[in-house]
Amino acid sequence: MTTDYRQMWAELGIDLDRHDELLNAIAPIYEEIYLSQKDRPKGMEFFDFVVGNIHGIRVHELRKRAMNGSKVVATYCVFVPDEIVLAADAIPVGLCAGTQFSVPIAEEVLPRNTCALIKSSFGFKLGRTCPYVQTSHLIVGETTCDGKKKMFEILAEYHPIHIMEVPNKKTEAGRNLWRGEVIAFKEAIEKLTGNEIQADRLDQATKLVNDRRRALQRLYNTRKARPVPISGKDAMLVTQVAFYDDVARYVQQVNALCEEVEGRIAAGKGGFPADAPRILITGTPMAIPNWKLHHILETAGAAVVCEESCTGTRYFSDLVPEDGGTVERQLGNIADRYLQIHCACFTPNDERLDDIIRLGREYQVDGVVHNNLQFCHTYANEAVKVERVLAKEGIPLLRIETDYSDEDAGQLRTRVDAFLEMIRK
Repeated sequence: MTTDYRQMWAELGIDLDRHDELLNAIAPIYEEIYLSQKDRPKGMEFFDFVVGNIHGIRVHELRKRAMNGSKVVATYCVFVPDEIVLAADAIPVGLCAGTQFSVPIAEEVLPRNTCALIKSSFGFKLGRTCPYVQTSHLIVGETTCDGKKKMFEILAEYHPIHIMEVPNKKTEAGRNLWRGEVIAFKEAIEKLTGNEIQADRLDQATKLVNDRRRALQRLYNTRKARPVPISGKDAMLVTQVAFYDDVARYVQQVNALCEEVEGRIAAGKGGFPADAPRILITGTPMAIPNWKLHHILETAGAAVVCEESCTGTRYFSDLVPEDGGTVERQLGNIADRYLQIHCACFTPNDERLDDIIRLGREYQVDGVVHNNLQFCHTYANEAVKVERVLAKEGIPLLRIETDYSDEDAGQLRTRVDAFLEMIRK
């Protein structure tokens, strides 16, 4: 932690004492979960460096760009199109939302029986402990659940907010609503930045964001190998970093990592024994530093080979067509692509069930763990249908409901051990 960064944090209005407490708590957790792993790919050193400087170097970059006139647009959800932000010469960045640390702060205002993700998000702003929030000029919210909608209303008292309405159904009326929301978002970004979004800039931004998706697709494809060449924890960390790192730099680093991991496959080298139970995790997203479930599974002898979530395959599965054309045409392509995200906010959402079955086959999984944050009612209810379709396929399922604390870690370990024992029989 440098003096320069502390000065920057102070200028951003960060509560330095609370912030020190947060960083001091994350460091030993990261060392235990990540740095204790043996024989990791050397390419993971970049991602270790990013997390080790999580509130330093990248925030400094954003601050410098902002001082030169660029706008920082902060988001909580994969429905917000980064292409539009980048095309206006603004910078998209994902916000902090994965730690128990900020939850008690949020509970001073929000009801306790609100999901941890919502409380963690709000607590970082209320407690002034996230420099990404403080650096941003606009937070973009979305209507993916009732809890978030109402939280954003309160958050708007503290920070400029733009809300995108996500339709409940993927009907033609829903598509028209969403296309209108994408156009309104483009207009809001133009107003924020003072830059009109031109067709060529939007085309360039689309190619760049697609490159990020292609890099992650490449990484996830390596996880289909047996033995799996990279731990689930490491692969998830790579995806988590995607939400706030510079896009071009990130693409370069992920592709370099993929080259190394593909070499491990060619050499028959894996991070787990070839007969380790292969697990697919599905459900609610896992933002930094929410690494609990992966750590429990992999220290119990399982190999997490895929995540069907918004911090997994939903983030990068589909590309936006790169066929250029007018701004109107490109916005339509962007809107259609983002409506292919199979979030539990949609009804019906059979496409997600199809995805889970397809991914289970592609990654040769031995079992599925459905991860649900407490009070996340959309995913909790959808888990009923997930359980039914997996039973028809003969794929074992473990349903987990948890939060960001470690209070239930012992109980989760017991349940995971029993689940893996059942798979091994």
